[in-house]
Amino acid sequence: MMRARWIFALAAGLWLAAGSRDAFDGWIDATVLPPLALSTSVEVKDRDGDLLRAYTVSDGRWRLKVDLAAVDPRYIDMLLNYEDRRFRDHAGVDLQALARAVLQAARSGRVVSGGSTLTMQVARLLEEGTTGQVGGKLRQMRVALKLERELSKDEILSLYLLLAPFGGNLEGVRAASLSYFGKEPTRLTPAEAALLVAIPQSPESRRPDRAADRAEAARDRVLDRAVRFGLIEDEEARAALTEAVPGIRKPFPAFAPHLADRARTADPTLGEHILTIDKDLQKRLETLAAETVRARGSQMQIAIVVADHRSGEILASVGSSGLQDEKRQGFVDMTQALRSPGSTLKPLVYALAFDEGLAHPETVIDDRPMSFGTYAPQNFDRQYRGEVRLREALQLSLNIPVVALTDALGPAKLISAMGKAGMKYRIPGDQPGLAVSLGGVGVSLQDLVQLYAALARGGVALPLVWRLDGERGEGARVVSTVAAWQVGDILAGLAPPPGAPANRLAYKTGTSYGHRDAWAIGYDGQHVIGVWMGRADGTPVPGAFGADVAAPVLFQAFYRLKAALAPQPPAPPATLLVANRQLPPPLQRFRPRNAAFAEVNAPKVDFPPDGAEVELLRTNADQSGLKVKVSGGTAPFTWLIDGAPMAVGSRDREIILALSGTGFVTLSVIDAEGRSARSRVRLW
Repeated sequence: MMRARWIFALAAGLWLAAGSRDAFDGWIDATVLPPLALSTSVEVKDRDGDLLRAYTVSDGRWRLKVDLAAVDPRYIDMLLNYEDRRFRDHAGVDLQALARAVLQAARSGRVVSGGSTLTMQVARLLEEGTTGQVGGKLRQMRVALKLERELSKDEILSLYLLLAPFGGNLEGVRAASLSYFGKEPTRLTPAEAALLVAIPQSPESRRPDRAADRAEAARDRVLDRAVRFGLIEDEEARAALTEAVPGIRKPFPAFAPHLADRARTADPTLGEHILTIDKDLQKRLETLAAETVRARGSQMQIAIVVADHRSGEILASVGSSGLQDEKRQGFVDMTQALRSPGSTLKPLVYALAFDEGLAHPETVIDDRPMSFGTYAPQNFDRQYRGEVRLREALQLSLNIPVVALTDALGPAKLISAMGKAGMKYRIPGDQPGLAVSLGGVGVSLQDLVQLYAALARGGVALPLVWRLDGERGEGARVVSTVAAWQVGDILAGLAPPPGAPANRLAYKTGTSYGHRDAWAIGYDGQHVIGVWMGRADGTPVPGAFGADVAAPVLFQAFYRLKAALAPQPPAPPATLLVANRQLPPPLQRFRPRNAAFAEVNAPKVDFPPDGAEVELLRTNADQSGLKVKVSGGTAPFTWLIDGAPMAVGSRDREIILALSGTGFVTLSVIDAEGRSARSRVRLW
């Protein structure tokens, strides 16, 4: 009978225990977990995955996504050793640690250790609950037990690494490491790892930037425990104890901020944007931009774009010299602003003229005052060179020849080519005129770089991309391979700015009307770089010429990009490499659109051209002279100044007229057949 009762009691006890266990399991299973899909900072990274810029979450906190494998294992070991040594073994609640905490509190009359597991801490952080109240502890235990059933240990640990508080608006080990040490937590010193373990226990009172002494004391306790449990050697610990804690928070990375903003705006749903930017290059060029404008007043601004013209990838994009510089309006992305390109469209005009068979680099063209209907352009320096080869005309950036070429092509041809190059533009009045070739159109720096990239690629456009996974595609052919090479060969013959290395960089400068924009764009066999300088509000900058202010920056940018230029490509097989006299007769001299109506072989004053300002030559102590030159016509020639004969019957096409006065005069020449030409000039 006794045996039967004992068996019954045992069975009843087991049944009650099983029932309690089932009830407990049901209680845990019924636990409603807080949301585990937490918002994290939007991150913009470079082509190698390095952080360029991050953004706070909606409540202003820095909470950066963290990968357990990308955190220094020594930090993980120190964390578990200090916070929860049995983390890998318990089911969310460590009864042994709780019992120890209760006994310690009973003996000392105060809380000595909390007994919370790392999982319980995660539960509290997820719900932003309290730490010391009984109800809060019970809730943390219940959520912790549920978390252990739903997640793996590594997933729970990852949540802690994401949510642990580090003072102020810093959450998570990545945010703390970047802010306090200026680096990712992939590799930490023992002192750094210990500090990151210590801060979350009392994040506000142990903030290194506000309480360095308390932070250091807490760090040292972590180091001492790490030594006692064999995580680090005594020698390492002694060295770590001498390492100063950071006294300030470092700013989060903010490289390529304008482009990062564009990426985020273009796809606001993405949590991570991978750009084609090279972080190290971007950093060097942002430094160059800041150095460049520092000595040029408080409102001068700069923008730089670097691209690999073979792939179309933008490697650096500097929208301003500083995002926070309000005086310079640094918040404006000047790589996207539509500005007058000055003379930077001239290479495209020449390439189109070569393609149309209108001219060749060795073709002779007149640089003299001309009128195109009511439009009468002038050269930038108000000087005229007479007959020049197109090669020289482009290198000297003469206005008259390029307008004559544009007139022969038709401005619509130029606009069409810009469209093929993928350029967006704005034309005043929406009616393209001849002034387009001199900068009478609004374009962006990035689009100009894209145009020059097309010239560098043999005349085929390739849309520039700034997303590493962005759509790629071949663009349209803008000019022929031969024309593109001819223009590049001409531009590579330009002398570099003073002090810059002599190399074969193909480059062009430009200055817009009123000195509002200064440009320099160049390319070698692999890269293309564009530089813009001016004021963001469009106010003129007197004396700012592209050749003087932007070109030196262009050469500096190439120097900071690489040690040596990639060679320019060889001439295509179909290229006609001959001197002027060996060209077909129609290509030896450019004939403008109205050339058929001009008088055949009429004389022309080659020098001084109409509108020129000329300094008289000193022929002896009390006598001055004016050098004159005539082309066309039939000798002998008669030269007159203001109608008075100065030389009669001269058979030379170049002579010096004896003069004594200065000021404005009308110079005339009459040939043997009575045909005449004249030039109005100012003598001084």
